[in-house]
Amino acid sequence: MNDIFNLSKDIIVITGACGQMGVHYVNLFLSHGAKVFALDLMDCFIEKDCIENPDFLYYKCDVTNLQNLKLALEFCKENLGVPTALINNAAIDSPPSSSGMDTGYLSNYPKESWERVLNVNISGTFYPCQIFGGEMERNNYGTIINISSIYGLVSPDQSIYEYKRRNGGVFFKPIAYSASKSAIMNLTRYLAVYWAKSNVRVNNLVLSGVFNNQDKEFLESYNKRIPIGRMASPKDFDGALVFLVSRSSTYMTGTNLIIDGGWTSI
Repeated sequence: MNDIFNLSKDIIVITGACGQMGVHYVNLFLSHGAKVFALDLMDCFIEKDCIENPDFLYYKCDVTNLQNLKLALEFCKENLGVPTALINNAAIDSPPSSSGMDTGYLSNYPKESWERVLNVNISGTFYPCQIFGGEMERNNYGTIINISSIYGLVSPDQSIYEYKRRNGGVFFKPIAYSASKSAIMNLTRYLAVYWAKSNVRVNNLVLSGVFNNQDKEFLESYNKRIPIGRMASPKDFDGALVFLVSRSSTYMTGTNLIIDGGWTSI
């Protein structure tokens, strides 16, 4: 059993590596003996022990820029080796702490916000698949994990944010995030079928909200909606990520693996 979960020969590309979940994924895979190639557009704040780890490499990269990604691939091959896995974690959202027109009424939702979110969340997933997945196709081996959301499966429950409206504010979970995360699901299916004969697997991890010191009123509203009764911790997804990257899931492709505390069961 240990052999099928062994990641010591894997070189894993992680986009959005400097965010909350990205940092966690980096540490997770390093702890399992994999090499990690971390991509992000902002300056990286991953723990010092990761930066000093010879199995860790950071590259500043815009995932919506094909030329950036092509250069990143060559840098990875020269310094770590040929990538065997890709975690498409980069995305933008509008959390409960956001304000302004992005989270206002649908009739006023800005065109610029719509285009920016779709560009990062959809193109910023497809382009890394195209570049790194294309390299996996040439090497006849690889696995890709796209990160989606329950809000790609179901509409956001806007009643969760009613407390903000009661307090005189206006907050609605924006439409672009849901639309983009829904698109990721069929992008995953398309690529899974396209690359099936090339031994490149593509799966989609569907996650619920993750605790990140959100305000008390939001947590109370959100947790009432979750059958398990709490937001996720980053470690709640560790088993699924290791499983999908490892050889234990070699017959699994084109699948939505849902980890949501029971949200979508109601």
